Amino acid sequence: MVHSLETLASAAAVVDGVRVTDLEPGDCVLVWTRNSLYTLRVNADGSLDVEGGRFAREEGRRLRVAGCTWGGTALLTCMIAAPGMFLEFDNRVRTTRIREVRHFRLASAPTIH
Repeated sequence: MVHSLETLASAAAVVDGVRVTDLEPGDCVLVWTRNSLYTLRVNADGSLDVEGGRFAREEGRRLRVAGCTWGGTALLTCMIAAPGMFLEFDNRVRTTRIREVRHFRLASAPTIH
């Protein structure tokens, strides 16, 4: 099914997930996809140390998140991860569909999406 950019923009406003503006240095985001578990740790410069999934054999791969998609080429750049979407890193690696997201802030309870 093809969606217009207007439809995608409207849907993006109500997506329940972790947004770039939600993150602070030291935060941890766990992303369960259809096939893998990714651990994202936020660095002071906004980059992420990524483990798991495609990067399981690499320790602490430092990347940025390009955004999330619904499976097409439209990229929601303000979103780190949201159930039902696909996470895309700045090295163009895209995950399988996200099933669950948990955001942990130091000294607080997790937020489950």
